[in-house]
Amino acid sequence: MPSNRKTKIVILGGGFGGLYTALHLEKTLARDPDVEITLVNKENFILFTPMLHEVAASDLDMTHIVNPIRKLLKRVRFFDGDVQEIDLPNKRVHVSHGLEAHEHILEYDHLVLALGSITNFFNIPGLQERAITMKSLGDAIHLRNNLIENLEEADFECSIGARDHLLTVVVAGGGFAGVETIAGVNDFLRESVKFYPHLSEELIRVVLVHPGEVILPELGEKLGRYTQKKLAERQVEIRVKTRVKGLTEDGVELNDGTIIKTKTLVWTAGTSPNPLFANLPCKKDKGKIIANSFMEVPDWPGVWAVGDCAVISDPQGKPYPPTAQHALRQGKVLAQNITAAIRGSKALAGGRKKPFIFKTLGQLAAIGHRTGVANVFGFNFSGFLAWWMWRTIYLSKLPRFEKKVRVALDWTLDLFFSKDLVQFQTLRAPTVSHTHDEQHSSNNGKVPEMTARHEIMQAV
Repeated sequence: MPSNRKTKIVILGGGFGGLYTALHLEKTLARDPDVEITLVNKENFILFTPMLHEVAASDLDMTHIVNPIRKLLKRVRFFDGDVQEIDLPNKRVHVSHGLEAHEHILEYDHLVLALGSITNFFNIPGLQERAITMKSLGDAIHLRNNLIENLEEADFECSIGARDHLLTVVVAGGGFAGVETIAGVNDFLRESVKFYPHLSEELIRVVLVHPGEVILPELGEKLGRYTQKKLAERQVEIRVKTRVKGLTEDGVELNDGTIIKTKTLVWTAGTSPNPLFANLPCKKDKGKIIANSFMEVPDWPGVWAVGDCAVISDPQGKPYPPTAQHALRQGKVLAQNITAAIRGSKALAGGRKKPFIFKTLGQLAAIGHRTGVANVFGFNFSGFLAWWMWRTIYLSKLPRFEKKVRVALDWTLDLFFSKDLVQFQTLRAPTVSHTHDEQHSSNNGKVPEMTARHEIMQAV
C-alpha cells in the first residue's frame, strides 16, 4: 500500500448525528493532511427540525431554520447528492448527483451511517397518495401553502357546500410533532380567517387523532392531560384511543367508523428506517442498525452508526430515544472515537474510545398561544414559562449566530404583526416566443394580451 494514501472517512447523512460528527472531526482529524473526510447529504443544508412547525404556521421565515452545510464545514468535503448503494464488503458507497443522477463511487476506511428515518404510512389506504407529512422543509411549506389555498378557495361564494372539506384539518399522531403541528395550524387558521370576508372562525374544525390514552406520552400523563385541556379550550377536537383507517376524496375514516370530511390530513404517526439498510449484511433491529456503546457496528470494523437510524443502548440495555439532543451528543462522542481509532491511544492521539452515556436532560413542546409544556431534570413546567423555555433552549441550539438573530427577529416581529398569508409558489412567469413582425401584427390584433392572460390562468 502506498505510504501517501489518505485515510478516508465517509459520513452518510447531514442530520444532527452526521453533521455534528463532521463538525467535531473538523477540530481534529480534518486538520490532518493524511485524512480525507466527506459528508454526503441529499440537501445542501441542515434542517433544524424542532422549529419546523413554526414554518408551517407562518411564525418563521422558511430560510431561517436551515443552515448551508458549506458554511458550517471548512475542512470536510461536502457531496450534494443521493446514496444509491452501500457496499460493506468492498468498503465502497455508490452515490449520485444532479438531475441525470451522475454516479460516483466513494471508497472508505471508516463509514458513518447517519441516514435517519423516513415516514411510514403502514399500508393505510389513501395515505401514500393524499396525506401530508412533516419531516422536511418542503413538507412544512407544502402544508402552509395548502392551508392558505383552502382559505382562498373557501372564501368564494360558490364554495359554500365545500367549506366543511376545505376548513377541516386532521392531524394523526399525538407525539411532539403532531401536537406542535396542530397547535400551530390551529393558531394560524383562526388568526388568518378574519382576512376572508365570507368566512368565520366557527367554520374551522381542527382534529387531533391519537391511538394512546393521552397525548404527549413522552412527557407523562399530567402534562399530557394539561395539553389536551389547553388545546380543547382553543376548539381543537382530540380523539384518543383512535386510529386512522383510511383516507379518500371524501375525507378521513377512523377505526370507530367515523368519517371526517376534509381535504387535509397531516400524518406524523409513524417512521421507518431508511430503506437502504434493508440489504446490509449487518445486525439490525426492526430495520435499524445495531451499534455498541462506542457506536461501532459489530462484525464490521470501521463502520459506525449514529442518530435515528441506529440502535444504541444505555448501560441498562434500553435504547436511547431518537431525539436531536441525543444525536448531536452522539456525534461528538463518535468523532472522538473515530479519532482514537485512527490515531491510536498514544499521548497525543486524542485518548481512547469512550462509550456514549447520556441521560435525557428534558423534553419540551410548544402548544400554541405562547403556551408550552416541559419536563426538565425531572421537574414539570407548563404555561408561559414552559413556552419561554422552549424558545430559549432551542434558539441556543440553532446553528450559527446569523440564524439565531434572524429567528429572534422573526419572533419579535410576530408580537406586533399578523401572520403572513403569502403562498410560496414555484411557478415560472408566463412567456411567449415569436418574431418581431409577429409581435407587431399581434399588437394590432390585441392577441398578446389575451395570450398572456390565458397562460396566467393556466399557471394558476
